[in-house]
Amino acid sequence: MPHWTDNLPAGASVDEIEWMRTQPDAATAWRECKRGDSLLWLLSMRVRRATPEHRALVAACCECARLALPYVQHGELRPRHAIEVAERYARGEAISYNEMREVTWAAIRAANAAGVDHAAASAARASASAIYAADAVYAAYTDDVFATAYAAAYAIYAAGAAWFAAKAAAITAADAKAATLAQCANIVRRHHPESPL
Repeated sequence: MPHWTDNLPAGASVDEIEWMRTQPDAATAWRECKRGDSLLWLLSMRVRRATPEHRALVAACCECARLALPYVQHGELRPRHAIEVAERYARGEAISYNEMREVTWAAIRAANAAGVDHAAASAARASASAIYAADAVYAAYTDDVFATAYAAAYAIYAAGAAWFAAKAAAITAADAKAATLAQCANIVRRHHPESPL
C-alpha cells in the first residue's frame, strides 16, 4: 500500500525514513519530529535558493547554530562572525561569494584550532554549516546533494557541541544531544510552520 514517504527525496538516513513511516501524514511528521536536522533536510530538498523561503531556512540555521556558541573557546570570534554573515543573507542583504567563502573557511579553521576541545570544534562547525546553508553562489557550483549535506549539518553540530560539553554536566551526553536537536526542531518550525511536503 502506498505511503506518503514513498516520494521523499533521496538523502534521508534509514532511521529518519523508518520514523517518518510511523507517521500518518507529512503534516503530523513535521509537527511531531524531534530532530532539527531531519526537518532541515526536508526543507533543503524543497526550498529553492535565493527565495524568501530559503532566507527563512537560513535564519533557522543561524538560530540553531547560535545554540553552540557558548561552547566556542573564549576570545574565538570567527564562528560568531560566520553566523552574523549568514544572518545578513537571511535578512535579504547581498553577500558576495568571496565574503561567504572567507567566513566559511575562517569558521572551519576555528574548528581545527580547537583541537581536542570537541565541544568548541563542533560549535565552530555549526557556524560554518550555517554559512554553507546561506551560500547560494556556492550551491550553484556544486551538486545539490553536497550543498544540502552542509546545510543540514548545523543542527547536528550544535547538538554535538552540547553532547561533548555534557561530560561535565549532570545530564547524560545522549540527553544533551537529544534536547538540542529537539530545540533545533522547534526553531525550524517557528521559521517554517508548515510541512514543505
